[in-house]
Amino acid sequence: MYSKDELFLAISTVIDPEVGFNLVEMGLIYDASCDDEGNAYVKMTLSTKACPMHQMIQQWVKDAIKKMAGIKEVTIDLVWEPEWNITMADEHVKKALGRA
Repeated sequence: MYSKDELFLAISTVIDPEVGFNLVEMGLIYDASCDDEGNAYVKMTLSTKACPMHQMIQQWVKDAIKKMAGIKEVTIDLVWEPEWNITMADEHVKKALGRA
């Protein structure tokens, strides 16, 4: 129904409130897929296990995908392996956070 790129584009509307960048450019979204019935799956992580907003961020991801026509269900697989680090972020994010 939707490609990985289309799902990533929808998820890119979700901004990490702590740093002001979207989850895709931060490298926090590892994979996304959607079947023909409108069931979407997102494999993602967060910058830290101690993130106080982890429930809200996951809900924001679900909400962003549910805005796409025909999406019925969104399943989030929150994983900690591989563990996120700044090297996974886009170059402009690394530069802005002083890690380039």
